Amino acid sequence: MPMSPLDHDRRYGELDQVVRAYAGQPADDTPEQAGRALTAYLRHTWHTRPWALATAERQLREYAEHPPGRLRLKLGEYYAIPDVGLADGEIQQWLRCLADHVRRSIEEGDAPPPAMPVTHWEWHARFPETGQFLAGWFSQDMPDEFADHDAAVEDYRASTDPQLVARLVGELRELLTLGLEESDYALAVAELGMEVDPPAPYGPSAWLSLVADRLSNPRAEYGPAPQESP
Repeated sequence: MPMSPLDHDRRYGELDQVVRAYAGQPADDTPEQAGRALTAYLRHTWHTRPWALATAERQLREYAEHPPGRLRLKLGEYYAIPDVGLADGEIQQWLRCLADHVRRSIEEGDAPPPAMPVTHWEWHARFPETGQFLAGWFSQDMPDEFADHDAAVEDYRASTDPQLVARLVGELRELLTLGLEESDYALAVAELGMEVDPPAPYGPSAWLSLVADRLSNPRAEYGPAPQESP
């Protein structure tokens, strides 16, 4: 029978995070240099969950040294490596290479410096609530679901826990402090799931700033007018 979620995470949880970082990226790591995807994983993990790196190194090496045998394959009790563009016979050596890079990074304290995300995985790992917001409320179906962008923003506010709304505001502020070119902000919102243009006359960065300002202010609630004293 397939593994339980708990067993999966104990054996392969961080290995899965590393491999997911390769979505849309080549497995082009060499013994001398980590590739783009692994560098993105190292950069984000060093600055958010540095303790997870040792787990990643161990799980990568254990899977490379002890790939699932016939019985585990038959029972479905194993982690299936997604297609990363390598032949089956190359996977184990590639995993060892990744484990070596992670170990070297830990032992030498070599953390990639903060930078603009460079992969789809890194954008979503660094700005998860922004991804939920843009992909959930500003997909290509947005014009059919809402009267305009403001209505979509207000629907997000009304249907989302205030703590998550506050998290989104923080992420938007962080995104804006990257100081990117406008074309890079257009790339950012596309990577994070936005499939419609910002409302005229705003560019992506100006609109994100407007959204952050609006969501950081309490929504106005209108009650009955106060009665005058006789």
